[in-house]
Amino acid sequence: MQTLEMLGLPNCRKLSNGTIDVIVTTDVGPRVIGYAFTGSENILGLCPDKSVPTPLSEWKPWGGHRLWAAPEAMPRTYAPDDQPVEHELIDERTLRLTGAVEEPTRIQKEMTIALNKVGSKLTISHRITNRSLWPIELAPWAITILNASQGGTVIIPQEPYRSHDDALTPSRPMVLWHYTDLTDPRWDFGRRYLRLAVDPQSESPQKIGVANKQGWAAYHHDSTLLVKRFEYDPDALYPDEGCNCEAYTAGSFAELESLGPMHRLDPGESAEHVEEWALFENVDIGAAEEEIAEVLDPLL
Repeated sequence: MQTLEMLGLPNCRKLSNGTIDVIVTTDVGPRVIGYAFTGSENILGLCPDKSVPTPLSEWKPWGGHRLWAAPEAMPRTYAPDDQPVEHELIDERTLRLTGAVEEPTRIQKEMTIALNKVGSKLTISHRITNRSLWPIELAPWAITILNASQGGTVIIPQEPYRSHDDALTPSRPMVLWHYTDLTDPRWDFGRRYLRLAVDPQSESPQKIGVANKQGWAAYHHDSTLLVKRFEYDPDALYPDEGCNCEAYTAGSFAELESLGPMHRLDPGESAEHVEEWALFENVDIGAAEEEIAEVLDPLL
């Protein structure tokens, strides 16, 4: 494990298997701020100069991948995570990051990052623990800021298409925010995929959430493809009117998010949520759904 400086943070740690480099922070967080083929461009977006004023003080997104507690609320969700985190090397490619107990929420966030011995697979286990004296309700919320300085496209699978004669009941729950504008040209709704293009010249925010029963979502940037996998439990209650997958963009800022089910945590109890990542290089995706499927299907 190598120590290096990134984002002005001197105590970042890098895991590598010779193919993939993963960089995490220990001065703040827990955060994953680097995920890339060795010597290649980071698929994660970084924004060290952004900040959000809150009643709890200034919150900085920093960039990369973080863990939040859903549903979103101001100021609870935006409790600053600017304190050093404990880090434990489980083995040469597995690192556990444990944040300080947040004030005043009294929750504690933990990530365990495990890089496969070969290939690009990265498993991130997210854990939120209730350190208060009373029960709380929340859902683990894994949020990835994406490298979108020159655009990119989020791809979310639709449910398999079936005709009116074959299926009369609904199967594609989709949630819109007050500021979601479905006439915005960044949206593309097809039979197989829901796509959200990132346009650095379009500053108006757009967001959507879905009950993603297919268990994956992707982001295509330049010729690199990031695929995130996560579970969907049909018997569970999810936040945001039933969403386990969300996408957001505003200008060159973009996020791809997955959410676990809602949990009622008694003091000392934890909720966990797992994502599996894979990275693919030299991936060209056309505009037509048939072209996208031809590329994606073998990778999935």
